[in-house]
Parts: sequence; C-alpha cells; structure tokens
Amino acid sequence: MVVTLQSFDPIYVNFSLPQQDLSKLVVGQPISLQVDAYGDQSFKGTITAINSLVDQATRNIQVQATLGNHDLKLRPGMFGKVSVLMSQLQKVIAVPATAIHYAPYGDSIFVVSEMKDKEGKEYKGVKEQFIKLGQSRGDMISIVSGLKPGEEVVTSGVFRLKSGARVIVNNQIKPGSELAPNPSDS
Repeated sequence: MVVTLQSFDPIYVNFSLPQQDLSKLVVGQPISLQVDAYGDQSFKGTITAINSLVDQATRNIQVQATLGNHDLKLRPGMFGKVSVLMSQLQKVIAVPATAIHYAPYGDSIFVVSEMKDKEGKEYKGVKEQFIKLGQSRGDMISIVSGLKPGEEVVTSGVFRLKSGARVIVNNQIKPGSELAPNPSDS
C-alpha cells in the first residue's frame, strides 16, 4: 500500500504570488493564514522557501511557509487565505473598480470638475483622463498615474459618460468597495 506522509506540527502551506512581488520576498518574512473552519482567527508563520523558477504559464512564483501547529487545529489539505506582510509600503490612490472605464485603447477615469459651456456659464461636468492601473485588492484598484490625490471621480455609470458631460453629484448611494469582499450567498 502506498501512502503519503504528512506533517502536523509544524505544518507547511504552499502558495503562489505574482512574479512582480519576487523582489519583496525573503525567507523569514512573516505570513498570516486564515481558514474557513476558524472564522477570523489568524495563524502566524514565516516563509521558509521560495522557488527558484517562475511558472511560465502563470508568471507566478511558488512559496512555502511554515506554521507552528501545537494545538493541531490546522490539517493537511485545508484551504485558506494567506497574507504576506510585505516590507515595502507604497502610498497609492485607490478607487472602486466600478470607477474604471476599461477600453481597448486604454483605461480611463472620469474626473468631476467645474466647466464652462459655450455661453460661459459654469456647470459641473466630467473630463475623461487616461490612467495606469496598479494592483487591486478586493473591490479597490490602485491608480499608478493619471489621477491626483483629492480629485473627485465618478464611481458608477462610467460607461454612459463622455468628456464634457454634465453631472449631478449624488453621494447617497455608493458602490461596494470592500478590501476583502465576501459573496452574500456563500
């Protein structure tokens, strides 16, 4: 009979990260693991191995972390959510994903500003600005360039807009923008 040997304490977790995070990873770096069986409880561990090869199909790098499991709560084969505590902090402008106008010619966002019509009368309107997207987390996407801090942006209905369109700002209903969204029917 052929069997697999599995370790309970310590326990190992294998996961993959995008190759662009490779420069931020080091052996000994802390991680946090959450599994559905224990709700919001986090289990702490450290990265113990980083694969030397990048997967050509996914462009991801395989990582292994080791966690102490003295109380044997974690079991081999469980699925969980791993958070790697990156050493590099970045200040970003984050907007809800619903604010992005995705198009083949480039992604853009609509900025609300005071405009003048042909007669010189002022009105609130929108101006389309091309942007470069960064990383996303949950319902939020970071903007690397093309948007300044403090600019007011349209967060819903962007597919109906064009530059110069008049808008009425209504902030009573806001789109969801969770950093860790959970589906309502799960």
